[in-house]
Amino acid sequence: MGGCRDGGGFAGRQSVQWRCAYNDFVCDVRVAAVVLKYETRRFYKKAAAFVLRAVAKHSPELAQAVVDCGALDALVISLEEFDPGVKEAAAWALGYIARHNGELSQAVVDAGAIPLLVLCIQEPEVALKRIAASALSDISKHSPELAQTVVDAGAIAHLSQMILNPDAKLKRQVFSALSQISKHSVDLAEMVVEAEIFPAVLTCLKDPDEYVKKNVATLIREITKHTPELSQLIVNAGGVAAVIDYIGDSRGNVRLPGIMMLGYVAAHSENLAMAVIVSKGVPQLAICLSEEPEDHIKAATAWALGQIGRHTPEHARAVAVANVLPRMLSLYMESESSEDLQVKAKKALKSILQKCTYLPGLEPLLHEAPPNILKHVVGQFSKVLPHDSKARRLFVTSGGLRKIQEIKSEPGSVLQEYINSINNCYPEEIVRYYSPGYSDTLLERVDHYQPVM
Repeated sequence: MGGCRDGGGFAGRQSVQWRCAYNDFVCDVRVAAVVLKYETRRFYKKAAAFVLRAVAKHSPELAQAVVDCGALDALVISLEEFDPGVKEAAAWALGYIARHNGELSQAVVDAGAIPLLVLCIQEPEVALKRIAASALSDISKHSPELAQTVVDAGAIAHLSQMILNPDAKLKRQVFSALSQISKHSVDLAEMVVEAEIFPAVLTCLKDPDEYVKKNVATLIREITKHTPELSQLIVNAGGVAAVIDYIGDSRGNVRLPGIMMLGYVAAHSENLAMAVIVSKGVPQLAICLSEEPEDHIKAATAWALGQIGRHTPEHARAVAVANVLPRMLSLYMESESSEDLQVKAKKALKSILQKCTYLPGLEPLLHEAPPNILKHVVGQFSKVLPHDSKARRLFVTSGGLRKIQEIKSEPGSVLQEYINSINNCYPEEIVRYYSPGYSDTLLERVDHYQPVM
């Protein structure tokens, strides 16, 4: 510290103090790395690894400073120590370095950590298994190439053997690692599935530990999102019904991966969307849409319902019967809704409306929808009413025809064409009767009528 002199003024003193503190910090990290590499006593090695972990966890810049000080080699060597506590401390530090970004994770890989971490998850100590699995998860999450490196080291086989381990904290990390591997590509997801974790993994959706359940749901979501074939495999294993039960038993953010999983499954094909409907997925999503307070969860739910209802009139009817269309409309129109929620609610509404021929589900929207949504609603009435006499009668008695006459539209617009098509389904005197101002016209005729004496 004797070489640090006042640069003049408060700012100068602050700058000097910061540089001195940083130099001391770098010196401490280098000392910790040296102790870890050359010290033989396990207590000192554990303490040194703890110092490196405590520094690296805060930011990518601090983690990079740990790497620049040459600590990676010392940490990797420590994974081969006899003492499991030293291995655990080293694995923890490596995971904290890797979690920040792909470059730091690649540095951990280049230092040779992955094969030794895979060996650590095979050790008998549960705490060591947890930390090693967590580190593999942190490495895998950044890119397909890093995840492939973990897979090539044989991690999937060993992770899959621990999915039913009684230790909840270990299962959290195992499912996290498998989901981080699965998310990147079809090939990686297929490798996880080929480890024959289904249907056994579905039992963990009822695990008492909330984080275990959430990580299992995340794993299933990451697998189903890739292809119809992978989704069908999950459906065949009973995954859709299990996830629907999971959503019903959960609240808040824990529900989110399950909601998204149903959306991904339904998006792939008509048959898969029907599997969600048959398993009573729509009523459960309707409950989420009405009771969840967070906008991002409501946005995901609206998106999932849109994926279910967009395929055919039968799919759209299943969504409309659950009475979610008015709720989606209100979420789209509420000024308090986030922009993402408004966008997703609007898109889901339009995709469902374009297929929906269930008129009782559409009629409430006639009275509330803005013009950009209303044209899709009226368009569906114009398609159904010409071919259904019972629906035409009900449309009159329910007040729908009166509402149609009240809509103001530009002459020649698409909306006006739809209105004309609906009006052509009725006798002219009926249309006039329900038109605004017709009662005044009748009263005028009464006033001017001269009775025959």
